Amino acid sequence: MSKREGFTLIEVMVAVMIISVVVAALLQLQSNNTNTFVRLKKMQQTLQYASLLQGSKYGLENDSLTLDRTVERFDLDDDLRRELKDIHAKVIYQKLDTIDTKGFDDTVTDEQTQSEDEASPLVIEIGRTVLQLPDSSASVMRIRIP
Repeated sequence: MSKREGFTLIEVMVAVMIISVVVAALLQLQSNNTNTFVRLKKMQQTLQYASLLQGSKYGLENDSLTLDRTVERFDLDDDLRRELKDIHAKVIYQKLDTIDTKGFDDTVTDEQTQSEDEASPLVIEIGRTVLQLPDSSASVMRIRIP
């Protein structure tokens, strides 16, 4: 009987193949995670830009603007203002529904609805504002009382 003191060539080749498959799978997983992280970071930034439209006069009508116009009422760092000035956006407002509260009031009679002295019922407009940036977009729901 002969004594065996090492690995055969086939055993070494199988081990190298297994290790290379594992390394390739790990590299693919890291690449996918990096792409997901970059996409989520861009989405977060776009949603932050869309939040600038909340509570402002912008976003309730179609418009093209630079984002620095949305923060005119804030005291911001000059670097941030310059960054926002370079971002061109398109704002699209879509009216989704109108709710007239007159239909919900059971106490109003036909005579009262024809009276001009009565206060007009509350009308609520529901819409969506879409902020389109050069490489992404975000939308926010808006409620407004015209």
